[in-house]
Amino acid sequence: MIKYKLLLDAKGVKYMNKNIFVVGFMLFAIFFGAGNLIFPPALGLSSGHFFWPAIFGFVITGIGLPLIGVIAGSIEDKGYRVSLSKIHPVFAIILLIAISLTIGPLFAIPRTAATSFEMGITPIFDTNSSMALFIFSLIYFVIVFYLSFNSSKMVDKVGAILTPLLLISITALIIKAFFTLGGGATVEGDPAVYSSAGTSFGKGFVEGYLTMDAIAAIAFSLIVITAIKSKGVTRETGLFKQTIYAGVIAAIALGFIYISLGWIGNHMNVSAETLKELNDNGQNIGTYLLTTAAQLAFGEFGKYLIGIIVALACLTTATGLIVSVSEFFHEIIPKISYKWFVTIFTLISFILSNQGLTTVIKGSLPVLLVLYPIAITAVLLIVLAKYVGTPPIAQQLSVALVTIISLISVVNQMGWAKIGFIQQLPLSTYQMEWIPFAIVGFIIGFIIGKVKNQAPITYS
Repeated sequence: MIKYKLLLDAKGVKYMNKNIFVVGFMLFAIFFGAGNLIFPPALGLSSGHFFWPAIFGFVITGIGLPLIGVIAGSIEDKGYRVSLSKIHPVFAIILLIAISLTIGPLFAIPRTAATSFEMGITPIFDTNSSMALFIFSLIYFVIVFYLSFNSSKMVDKVGAILTPLLLISITALIIKAFFTLGGGATVEGDPAVYSSAGTSFGKGFVEGYLTMDAIAAIAFSLIVITAIKSKGVTRETGLFKQTIYAGVIAAIALGFIYISLGWIGNHMNVSAETLKELNDNGQNIGTYLLTTAAQLAFGEFGKYLIGIIVALACLTTATGLIVSVSEFFHEIIPKISYKWFVTIFTLISFILSNQGLTTVIKGSLPVLLVLYPIAITAVLLIVLAKYVGTPPIAQQLSVALVTIISLISVVNQMGWAKIGFIQQLPLSTYQMEWIPFAIVGFIIGFIIGKVKNQAPITYS
């Protein structure tokens, strides 16, 4: 009897470990958007001799925070819809709408089309014209609309093939580029921006916002929870722990790719004339570095291989985002049908994608500079409240202060108005001036809550 029980336990552990890897790689596939590949090499080129502090900052916001975001989502069975509402119901709905629009039709979906064009069309046909982008994006979004409008398993099947292909091709590129560029010197970078280890870390930290993965984690966490539950895992049998393990697997894979691609960019010498030409043509430096590296690794065939796979991977990502965002808005506004939301969001994405990749990325930066500090603060407050009895006012005051200071900081940074005191705040050099406000707001709110005998936040 004891022997049988031990054998059963061993099989259970083996099955559990297999499930962790399955969910971990599924999570990796969710975050592994082809658009994210363009940021690390560009950071590597710009950071020069301060590459390591810059890429470390990037990894924290590009990987560490999404990992924490997914884990925090498993604290409540129904995810962030419930957790955020415990801060305040109105705050929850506003933040979730803002996140859905950001990772949906306003920025992330148009970016998939623009990235596909710059990596799939520009290198192959040597064109970056507005008409070429218009024709490509029209065809691209007609396909996205069809796949999103009709319930189909085609996207899952294509994604299951394309994600491994993209991963294999990028890994091959990294290995080949390592041997090709390994003897090369580190590039000079941009000393005006990356002038010290501290400022480089801060710049990399903010650059990680552009992946949008930390805020996407809030939207995607329920998918991960559902996937783990489908394997028979419950809150009582280790839902929280398995979410952590799966997240760590995804984080390791993403970290390897981001750091390696950043290293490639850090060893690719690009002339000032080329950079100026790319700027003048509105072409993204990250896509240029990645396609150039692909040609170094695989010759002329490289740009075709990477271009086609990236374009198809972006297509499945865009379709998945259209579906999830449309379902979310249909859930909160049931009078408007899911298919109408698909139509509206596809049309908006098509229009915005025609601005070009550089414009889409620049347009997203102010929004992300506001959203990221708020989202990070909210996620960390939820995790803290799981272990420390926290009165609601502590969360509310902390989030309120972070929201105010983030808005003021963006207004100052974008040059819309000169607000001098921002530059005098602690951590402003690293673009993290919101952190002390989050901490002070929590402490003051905690004291007020205790004085008023507010009941601490509890989770189911």
